[in-house]
Amino acid sequence: MSTSGRLLRLLSLLSTRPSWSNGELAERMEVTERTVRRDVAKLRDLGYGIQSDAGPGGGYRLSRGTKVPPLSLDDEEAFAVAVALREAALNGVLGSDQAALSALLKLRKLLPSRIADRLGELDDAFVHTPRSDERDVSAAVLLELATACRRGERTQLSYRDRLARATVRNVDPYRLVRTGHRWYLVALDTTRGQWRTFRADRVTQARPTGHLVHLVDPPDAALLVSRMLTSNYPLYTTVRLPLPLDQAMRLVPPNLGTHHPDGPDATITTIGGSDPDGLAAYLLRLGTPLRVLSPDDVRDALRRRIRDLLNDQEG
Repeated sequence: MSTSGRLLRLLSLLSTRPSWSNGELAERMEVTERTVRRDVAKLRDLGYGIQSDAGPGGGYRLSRGTKVPPLSLDDEEAFAVAVALREAALNGVLGSDQAALSALLKLRKLLPSRIADRLGELDDAFVHTPRSDERDVSAAVLLELATACRRGERTQLSYRDRLARATVRNVDPYRLVRTGHRWYLVALDTTRGQWRTFRADRVTQARPTGHLVHLVDPPDAALLVSRMLTSNYPLYTTVRLPLPLDQAMRLVPPNLGTHHPDGPDATITTIGGSDPDGLAAYLLRLGTPLRVLSPDDVRDALRRRIRDLLNDQEG
């Protein structure tokens, strides 16, 4: 084993138990105890905190140091991490950011071919059952889009619009946004010169062009998606919620409303709906104090509903 490989192996062993004797480490690594002592000294020189245990046999334990030890995984551990990241990315359990996709992308590039091949076989074998209003999204397409966003590389999309018409779009990808149960790509449509949102489940293929671009003044990706999702309602109401922005966004999801902070402890939220009474019913279901800023007919409908509820309780 090379010196660098031996040092990684030593770090991996030290991280699995509170303490190791010198003899135990030497036996597991199939080296002499003198080699273990030299390798510990090298790791200390590199900035890792390794404490010594007193005693005739010596011993070592990993302490909190100034550096994070590199992650050393065996085949099964690497495979398990990759599968977990894949599912987190597809299911959106981490919210609307693309951290899981980015981590999966980095990990897949570092995986040995034997592990990467197994992960590819898993992608072929898994069948995702979408909800009734959800279309399946390709993990491979998501990874291609995440790569293009990270690198800033112009990409050619094979895309089906809402009428299922096949089109080809040349775009400069910026961000992937997860909201509700869908992924959206926020990108600059180079043909139209406009920032657009594209549903990832409608992308059949993403082909990088090799042309790197520098995006000037990109939009707030999450806000752009939120506005797109709420732009088709016939009626809107604006309310003030006595909640910080992050809590307000969890209470009213982006597919139903847009948000902006009103100080550190309040949020102004605009919510779309079909009619005043329906919006009033939705506001009541939020279960939190709020103030309707506009329009008057939603405020009146909310008052009527509250009055009816009080009358029912008195009766």
